[in-house]
Amino acid sequence: MPAPGAGLRERALEVIRGLAPGEVVSYGDVAAQAGYPGAARAVGSILAGSDGLPWWRVVNAAGRLVPGHEAEHARRLAAEGVVVEGGRVRRPAPDADGGARTAASERRARGARRLR
Repeated sequence: MPAPGAGLRERALEVIRGLAPGEVVSYGDVAAQAGYPGAARAVGSILAGSDGLPWWRVVNAAGRLVPGHEAEHARRLAAEGVVVEGGRVRRPAPDADGGARTAASERRARGARRLR
């Protein structure tokens, strides 16, 4: 869980470091889990300027891979069992309420720890 009072950068880094192999979230998911909903672009900037993070586990809201790095992005995701079709992560099936399932909603559904 991100430390209370930590800034966006620190909290986003904690969320990203906590992603498990095969877990894919959007930039917006990271921002929301870090306690900064609406800061998706800032999360992208944080990832672009940081080394050693599992950047391939983060995609845009439509599941699109990082432009210019699609082949590497797809290769890393495939190695973790994630299906990529047409330059996008295949969207999970809708949940019982009709909303798209995300890694975060799956964790909550299973009763796993919350990140914020």
